[in-house]
Amino acid sequence: MDKIKQENIKDICYKISKDIILPKYKNLKDQDIRYKNGTDLVTLVDIEAEKELKKNLLKIIPKANFIGEEEYSVKNEILNYYNENNYCWTVDPIDGTTNFVKGKEKFAIMIALTYKNSILYSWIYKPLKEEMFYAIHNEGAYFEDKKIYTEGILKLNQAKGSISTKYWDEDYLEKLKLLKNYFAEVKSYGCIGFEYTDIALGVRNFAILSKLSPWDHIPGILLVRESGGADTDFDKKQYDFTSKNKNLIIGNSEEFNLKILNKLGEYS
Repeated sequence: MDKIKQENIKDICYKISKDIILPKYKNLKDQDIRYKNGTDLVTLVDIEAEKELKKNLLKIIPKANFIGEEEYSVKNEILNYYNENNYCWTVDPIDGTTNFVKGKEKFAIMIALTYKNSILYSWIYKPLKEEMFYAIHNEGAYFEDKKIYTEGILKLNQAKGSISTKYWDEDYLEKLKLLKNYFAEVKSYGCIGFEYTDIALGVRNFAILSKLSPWDHIPGILLVRESGGADTDFDKKQYDFTSKNKNLIIGNSEEFNLKILNKLGEYS
């Protein structure tokens, strides 16, 4: 495989945003919105954008596999692609669908390219500002073409970030309610892509997550790793999208992540 050209991915995201996503921003009809799995919002825009992403990304690597959030909702077995000896595109056509439906500003296109359990490239594109963040394995994290570095922080009471509120078992939910009090600010953007970019920039310091769907996290995890940050699951291991880690901390450093884990352990 030849090296991926960043301008090609940005052109794809720009065109899909211009032609499919932004014309429907603050302009959705009732018939454009539905629910999948009984609880999660999806729009016809998500579905159409994913189809275009698939078509265009497979032109770049024709024999690659493809995993999309919307395709997964009707074909769960596609996650088995991660175990094959092949390249695999993973996409979230609109990360922050609820924000998009409500006319809020934080939503993004998320893309990653993997080979088995290695994340090779990732991209997070913000349609409203036409901004691209990307990361290349062992080459760094970038905002447009400028290399970015996160900023480490060690004191919990100075840290800003988010704690997901859904999908925890009852025991952890109570512990996390107590943990919130130790941070300077706990606030979710409703778009994990924006949280990953802010952690990579050092604007935010952490995110504590559950239900780790690969399209939500593979792109951002490479961005944070390559900016100097870290991801640590509750067993003190790195995120592995092939084995379904359940709970995860993303932070400016592994040391900071372990401080959070240790504090959480005090409630046992």
